[in-house]
Amino acid sequence: MAKSALLKSSLAKKYWMALTGLFLCLFLAGHLAGNLQLIFSDALQFNQYAVFMTTNPAVKLLSYVTYISILFHAVDGILLTIQNRAARPVGYAKNNPAANSSWASRNMALLGTLILVFIVTHMVSFWAVMHFDDKMPLQTISIDMQGQKQDFYVTTDGGYIPVDQVNESGLVIKNRTEFFDATANIKVKEGYKDLHKITVAFFQDAQTGLIATILYVIAMIVLSFHLMHGLASAFQSMGVNYPKYNPIIKGFGKGFAIIVPLLFAIIPIYIHFFLKA
Repeated sequence: MAKSALLKSSLAKKYWMALTGLFLCLFLAGHLAGNLQLIFSDALQFNQYAVFMTTNPAVKLLSYVTYISILFHAVDGILLTIQNRAARPVGYAKNNPAANSSWASRNMALLGTLILVFIVTHMVSFWAVMHFDDKMPLQTISIDMQGQKQDFYVTTDGGYIPVDQVNESGLVIKNRTEFFDATANIKVKEGYKDLHKITVAFFQDAQTGLIATILYVIAMIVLSFHLMHGLASAFQSMGVNYPKYNPIIKGFGKGFAIIVPLLFAIIPIYIHFFLKA
């Protein structure tokens, strides 16, 4: 943790892994707060959150910083492992690592690699679909109109557009979310990408939903082990090592490493077994 395989600066050698790791912990906490809306709010509120996260300039900038931090943190960790093994190609004659270190501390590279694989697949399943898939659905709602159910698109100004009016009354959808008057070529409304719908469908799929839920939970267990050692190492690398406060820091680290992954894991379990689609 005290040396960087990527950067040569003495300051970067000491703090880079710790800083990116702590920053990513902040990202995890924020991301968890947003994802918990899948349990504690409705589809509209979650989709409004998704719009905010993908359009607000400050949030977008923070997202780019997060992507860069993930890549540097992962690559630097892998290179550090290679570098450390190369520095001692011959093992100790008598070696009992379990006596001096935890299993997580000895397997941080493996845990980190598994988390990176999870992040990539997670982004392909949700982030990439939302940003690039032309089949990404717009949010709709069914309203009882004099005893008959009618489907409406929900628009960002709080309004509704009847689904059956699109392409039949001069309204067309452009740029995946925008409703245009086809005659005047004027934008009149904008809809919500239904990230809530595709997330629920992903974990409730009849064939793959249970497998996806189990793999997600396993990924959160891996994340918990990674955080269990990583947070303590990050604070130590930053020089936060005071006998008076160490028990508090260690307690906070263990609590974060257990509670955050646990809450993440509860979300797909709730969606698969309890949420009514």
